[in-house]
Amino acid sequence: MLRKILAVPAGLIAGIICITIIEKIGHQLYPPPAGAASGDMLAMKEYVAHAPFMALFFVIIGYALAAFVSGLTASKISNNGKHTAAVICGIVFLLITIYMMVSLPTPIWFWILGILVWGLVFAGSKLALKNKIHL
Repeated sequence: MLRKILAVPAGLIAGIICITIIEKIGHQLYPPPAGAASGDMLAMKEYVAHAPFMALFFVIIGYALAAFVSGLTASKISNNGKHTAAVICGIVFLLITIYMMVSLPTPIWFWILGILVWGLVFAGSKLALKNKIHL
């Protein structure tokens, strides 16, 4: 029972770590203005509105990796042979992603990919359930 309870937070933490690492790499290559880094939402909106394609695509890459890793982690830890924990992680991340896309002026391609990539929780979950990967 404890494994089922801890599976979702573990999957979320694993996903957050993935997003953070990939976004930090993206910010090294495409640095946001100082105001955006300090939490100034107006500066962040201005940056996103004029950011190069790859600056935003790094966020999508982070989401995709996070979806896969969180699905794998949650399913492996829950160890119940079901996708439930992975799906919960995917839904939580999807809701956060939609909130961020509503808050910032993201282009339509970002909306499409930003929603679709969270389906990768199933790929991670399927791999965890199929293989004997030990976490």
